Amino acid sequence: MIENLKKQAKQLLRWHRQGYHPVAQRLRIALPRYASVSDGEILAAPFTLAQAQELLAREHGFDSWAALVAEGNAMSESTTSQATPALVAAYPQLFVRNVTASCAFFAERLGFEVAYKYGDPPFYALVRRGGAALNLRFTDRPVFDRETLVHDSLLAANIPVTGVKELFLEYQAAGVELVQPLRPQPWGTSDFIVADPDGNLLCFAEVA
Repeated sequence: MIENLKKQAKQLLRWHRQGYHPVAQRLRIALPRYASVSDGEILAAPFTLAQAQELLAREHGFDSWAALVAEGNAMSESTTSQATPALVAAYPQLFVRNVTASCAFFAERLGFEVAYKYGDPPFYALVRRGGAALNLRFTDRPVFDRETLVHDSLLAANIPVTGVKELFLEYQAAGVELVQPLRPQPWGTSDFIVADPDGNLLCFAEVA
């Protein structure tokens, strides 16, 4: 594990030298001191192996590289077989015609925050609210026609929530297009479906 992380740290150094913008975004998310620093400023500043290691440590939930190494070594000593893979998150990808406009919709109408945008004009973005995160990907033509999406209830994402009634009322007050109102389902959830400006359908559901 630690040897692999050391290789990742060196790769981060190479990416930083190459001006790879996702490195800047990762630093901004993981390390509070970069929260208000632009991509250009981060990529223009000196970047050391120690900083790359600190970034990896924070992304793995540790305060320092030393703490990560100590935990990794302890795990290596106590583990005799290969660890079982675990899925830790999923990021559905929504296809949109205008990333900037889509980010504004998610922020102003659905209460998401824009974690990052890439490109000028933007061609990719990540928006998140609580534990839900959605990728927004530019496309110059619809992937599905809107009538098919609505008629066949082709969901772009199914998002578990708590307080589904309050969320429904929040979106109703914000004038969000409601494709399906809040209602109980026979499989034990209460849910509702909204559409974004590109017709992507998002279902918000709570176990009843």
